[in-house]
Amino acid sequence: MSEIEKRLQEHGIVIQRKDRHGQGTVAAKRYKDLLFVSGHGPVDSEGKAVYTGKLGTELSEEEGYQAARICGINMLASVKDAIGDLDRVAYVVKAFGLVASGPDFYNQPKVMNGFSDLMVEVFGERGQHARSAMGTCCLPQNIPVEVEAIFRIRD
Repeated sequence: MSEIEKRLQEHGIVIQRKDRHGQGTVAAKRYKDLLFVSGHGPVDSEGKAVYTGKLGTELSEEEGYQAARICGINMLASVKDAIGDLDRVAYVVKAFGLVASGPDFYNQPKVMNGFSDLMVEVFGERGQHARSAMGTCCLPQNIPVEVEAIFRIRD
């Protein structure tokens, strides 16, 4: 069992494979040693939203944090599918998060900590990354958070 697989198991994190539908998009695209990962939402193995609504109106900051964490878990599944072994992740380079927010919600970075904290749990220092968090009026399926990222991969 790989180092990262052991960490996932220790933290009780289960990643599942998912099929992305659509002919023009893929979950991850590699260019040299970089893996560009498409936006991932807080959905279950069948693609159904685990959380829906906007932060600050229908959802609490803690629920948003958990939604961002699920985005990260789903992203790990796509990274594993793309490269085969999560131990090949040299580090997480950059993350960009969109947070569906009510008009008076300003804690998008705190919501995105759900994703960022997960990356550090799984990869240690290699999980620390540059990040942007932005509020938006709505996201697909009324999900509260969507995260995309760039990973550096080693052979």
